[in-house]
Amino acid sequence: MSQRLSGKVAVITAASTGFGRGMAVLFARHGARVVIGDLKEETTAGNFDERPELTTAALIEQSGGDATFVKCDVTRQSDVAALVAAAIQRYGRLDIMVNNAGVYRGGARIHEMTEDDVDACWSVLVKGAWFGCQEAVKVFLEQGGGGNIINIVSTAGLRAHEAQAPYNMAKAAQAMLTQCVAVEYAKHQIRANAICPTYVKTSMSRSAVDDPEFGDAVRKVVPLGRWGEIADVADLALFLASDESRFIHGALIPLDGGETLGDLLHLPAS
Repeated sequence: MSQRLSGKVAVITAASTGFGRGMAVLFARHGARVVIGDLKEETTAGNFDERPELTTAALIEQSGGDATFVKCDVTRQSDVAALVAAAIQRYGRLDIMVNNAGVYRGGARIHEMTEDDVDACWSVLVKGAWFGCQEAVKVFLEQGGGGNIINIVSTAGLRAHEAQAPYNMAKAAQAMLTQCVAVEYAKHQIRANAICPTYVKTSMSRSAVDDPEFGDAVRKVVPLGRWGEIADVADLALFLASDESRFIHGALIPLDGGETLGDLLHLPAS
């Protein structure tokens, strides 16, 4: 296999399961040394993970890679700072920061949502990405030579959806944070981009995946007619983390099978 990330060090939040785990394993297979930040080391029950009986670090090491786990609550700046510091202490540098930690609040309209719903989304999604960007940029500036930040946003950060306003608001803030970082630090060769997935098979979507009616709705909303897979996210992240994407900067990339095209696909030709 081509070592597209040979010699690079990556920190990935929420990498014990789901998107983060998929990215961590793929990055390691391409030569990166990976620091896994998460609240717990074990995978999440009911997820669509490869070899769920193994932790992410164990799965990577079984394949000859190098990874370490650090307990991290991304809502605490001290935890995120310690996570990044662990990469420097163990591997001597940082090249790639992936802010992936997420939480979802939905299923109700705006007037039915609670302050806790707003706080949960803001704390994990916005503050978590903010702290990750801050700590990575500090290291990149000290090291010199640039760096690479990838934020996992959502199509919810690009357009409105019904009955999930706190989530959409927070994802939109993540998207804008990505572009602010891109504008402020381009002169230091620090790149920042965002991946914006649509409906993807993870533990958070498990009940929906198992619901045939919801699955039919997804296939109608997504022009390519299927759910996204963890591998879809990991493959795009690998490209953005590699030098192959060296001129892509400040991009909010839909990974959505065409979902953000919306009803435009169904309009009659003019």
